[in-house]
Amino acid sequence: MATKKVSVSDAATFFGVSKEAIHNRIRRGSLDVALVDGIKMVVINTDEAAKQVRKTVSKASAQSDKYYQLLAEQNRKLQERVAELEVETRTLRDQKEQMLIEERKKIEQIYKDRDEQLKTVLSTLSTQFMLTQQTVQEVEHLEAEIEETPAVLEVVLKSKIISLRKYMKKLDISEKKQGKIEKKFRKLSKKDNRIIIKNNKLYVDIKKFNYDDLIF
Repeated sequence: MATKKVSVSDAATFFGVSKEAIHNRIRRGSLDVALVDGIKMVVINTDEAAKQVRKTVSKASAQSDKYYQLLAEQNRKLQERVAELEVETRTLRDQKEQMLIEERKKIEQIYKDRDEQLKTVLSTLSTQFMLTQQTVQEVEHLEAEIEETPAVLEVVLKSKIISLRKYMKKLDISEKKQGKIEKKFRKLSKKDNRIIIKNNKLYVDIKKFNYDDLIF
């Protein structure tokens, strides 16, 4: 059996422990001591120490292998989770794109329907405006050609549109009051759809509307 004598400090370094741990081993009798020139030396069985070192190394190696296996297992699980997340991300992206496409189609259809409604409204307004213009022109032409007699006025009153002055004359309204009424009609012309203005001349549709609240 090979032995050697070393100081407590060297023994602590050799075993990789503290000096206190060496003293505890000496007291327990797990380490032998010898006096060399009056100095307490630790007797180390080098064969046993080598065997212990090999055991420690082997244990460390086993722990290292176990640690690396654990890391490999965790890495494998992480890779699987990453793959799952990638699949989920692609699915969510596809769903989002599909939702955006559907929303865009809905918006396009809404604007298309509104455009069609707007075209219909504009066409109706245009037609009504053209008819109103045509009717006003016909009345103007008629008034320019006919004689102002009670019989002729009766004929004009039967049409849809007549000038405000002709209508007030038919009602025997005084000229002074006619001026006030005409001013009232012009003032209300922008917000009262019963009043028609053509070439700065006022007209009324007596067949369609009643004007008593503005005249009397």
